[in-house]
Amino acid sequence: MSSPQVVVYPNPALLAAATAARLITRLVDVQAATGSASLVLTGGGTGISVLEQLRATPARDAVDWSKVDLYWGDERFLPAGHPDRNETQARAALLDHVPVSPDRVHAMAPSDGEFGDDPEAAAAAYAELLANAAEPEDHGPVPKFDICLLGVGEEGHTLSVFPGSPAVYEKERTVVAVRNCPKPPPTRISLTLAAARRSTEVWLMTTGENKAPAVAMALSGAGEVQLPAAGARGTHRTLWLLDKPAAAKVPNVFTPPLA
Repeated sequence: MSSPQVVVYPNPALLAAATAARLITRLVDVQAATGSASLVLTGGGTGISVLEQLRATPARDAVDWSKVDLYWGDERFLPAGHPDRNETQARAALLDHVPVSPDRVHAMAPSDGEFGDDPEAAAAAYAELLANAAEPEDHGPVPKFDICLLGVGEEGHTLSVFPGSPAVYEKERTVVAVRNCPKPPPTRISLTLAAARRSTEVWLMTTGENKAPAVAMALSGAGEVQLPAAGARGTHRTLWLLDKPAAAKVPNVFTPPLA
């Protein structure tokens, strides 16, 4: 696993715009090298702001969106089209405005979908989708995600993996149903940390002074059971993209100049 790197921006707006630009560059580079790219999306205010910035910049057209495989790190287990679903928000922010290939947009099942109100069945189906997408050279049960975008909660959760929850102990499965989440909605579907660690690059994005303690703990060696975001690492790169308030307590070894 890669060691974390930290980039600090003056404010959330600049973080979102710069991350969008960084993402365009990385997707273009991956497509130039391999012909296609894979991206794991996240919800939350920062994750959706990045997608909105992507939509707003003409540079988005440098990416061949028809050759991007899109996955989700987690999803709120709600009916299709519900405004709180990460998929709904991502489509409104970006995906409905770029020429993605529908068969390469891999959304997690809604609670009124083919599996009904059965998040375990929906999670198992998504795990099967990932396994089928994996190539022999991926050497595992999920495809090698080129970039995995993640948020970080103030108690240190990432994906829908919360401190001390059953999901944080999961070592075998790649996708799990998560019940009784400490923040609404209580039922979700999530990649596990083990699945996220199959990513070439993991980018953890968060803003605000209320996130500063969790960020500092994650970068100071906290265990993933206590602080799941600490366990989200890419095989080649792990980036923490922060605004200045979120970086306020980052250990000195990680304090770069403002971007």
